[in-house]
Amino acid sequence: MCRVWVHLVSIVLLWWWIAIAEAEYIKYKDPKQPLKVRITDLMSRMTLEEKIGQMVQIDRIVATPEIMKNYSIGSVLSGGGSTPLPEASAADWVNMVNMFQKGSLSTRLGIPMIYGIDAVHGHNNVYNATIFPHNIGLGATGQVEISVDPELVRRIGAATALEVRATGIPYIFAPCIAVCRDPRWGRCYESYSEDHKIVEEMTDIILGLQGEVPAGSRKAVPYVGGKNKVAACAKHFVGDGGTTKGINENNTVIDMHGLLSIHMPAYADSIFKGVSTIMVSYSSWNGIKMHANHYLVTRFLKETLKFKGFVISDWEGIDRITSPPHSNYSYSVQAGIQAGIDMVMVPFNYIEFIDDLTYMVKHKIIPMERIDDAVGRILLVKFTMGLFENPLADLSLVNELGKQEHRDLAREAVRKSLVLLKNGKNANDPLLPLPKKTSKILVAGTHADNLGYQCGGWTINWQGFNGNNYTSGLEEEGSCSSAIIDLYYDSSYLEDQPLESMLDLQRN
Repeated sequence: MCRVWVHLVSIVLLWWWIAIAEAEYIKYKDPKQPLKVRITDLMSRMTLEEKIGQMVQIDRIVATPEIMKNYSIGSVLSGGGSTPLPEASAADWVNMVNMFQKGSLSTRLGIPMIYGIDAVHGHNNVYNATIFPHNIGLGATGQVEISVDPELVRRIGAATALEVRATGIPYIFAPCIAVCRDPRWGRCYESYSEDHKIVEEMTDIILGLQGEVPAGSRKAVPYVGGKNKVAACAKHFVGDGGTTKGINENNTVIDMHGLLSIHMPAYADSIFKGVSTIMVSYSSWNGIKMHANHYLVTRFLKETLKFKGFVISDWEGIDRITSPPHSNYSYSVQAGIQAGIDMVMVPFNYIEFIDDLTYMVKHKIIPMERIDDAVGRILLVKFTMGLFENPLADLSLVNELGKQEHRDLAREAVRKSLVLLKNGKNANDPLLPLPKKTSKILVAGTHADNLGYQCGGWTINWQGFNGNNYTSGLEEEGSCSSAIIDLYYDSSYLEDQPLESMLDLQRN
């Protein structure tokens, strides 16, 4: 009789254990499940508030673990120059990102946030990171027989991804694939070329940033190939380089044929190469703000080009739908979300955004289907890049920041980016190369001895920085036998100097 009772108790305990195991099994946490199954399961568990939280990106300045938890915030970013500490180390960055991530993981469903940063010519916000030439230089790296060097930008992309990951960040707002059609545009340096074919080829940087899509895998879907890669962001959709008179954030006046043949091809290429996200432009197309352009963002980008990742706004981009900015915020929220923007770079005004969007959904001004589309896309990218399995960064890559191999690659890129328009009077009397024993070199102009000018914008700060390097590179390389260098900081010195006088000065 005792044995019978033991047997019955064992069966009951087994059933109880099975029931508990089944109750604890959650499909979206199982990496063996198909992506679609995981996304569907997770979204079925989410409240409206949790879904809207995923659509919000806030700046680290206003982020805290408590805010991440209480509002289910989906993303945090560092705006230009927004750092955890002055001259913060890679470890400082990792610790900060993990602090915010732990707040996200403590939510009811434990959905990880995604941290983003502008890394447009290397990991440019971070002290001691490798700085590469801006896109305008990389677009000129081709040789006589070859117009561009996509293989070089693939290597630069891979190096940038590794240094970004070294600081615990998995997402960057790059590459900029604008086609600059007017040199008066102040952001032309962020464009690879005025030639859309060159810009198309340079989208190969996405393969370096995110990794090569494996053979046999589906093309044109978001792809991030492991812990050493990052999610990329093609920007700024679309026509930002074609504004009237080159005025930033202005109107791009062009017909559909021109838009598709000049400004759109690089986006089609980026999507085919698996780009994870696309950022919308501040500019307008024929008078319609891109942040409110349902036709181009939803019908063309998402439906015609079949983009499966998420669309993100620019910094306070929906605020600028109205003039002056933020003058009718409720309208801006409605217009931006209805246009097809999935994640909004708020970056500070998150409570008003959440309240307005929640009200509109509850009152059926914005349909729930639009929210589900946005959240599904955001979760697709997060699942694809492995954030649910590895949400926290570690310190194993910190020594990759600014490594010598990457600095050598930057120097290679600089050498290849230099363009010589004319070499002396004629081919029989070239000025270059200079004799190795040249005793004196004239280094002239306001940029001659200023590292900030030489690096340009998006270096440490959004608008760059002021700083001198005292031509140390020339001295270290021994380019001048006597290390005598004449520096002319005031470019007015050169205004009345004929070219021949300058050459004579150099020769003497």
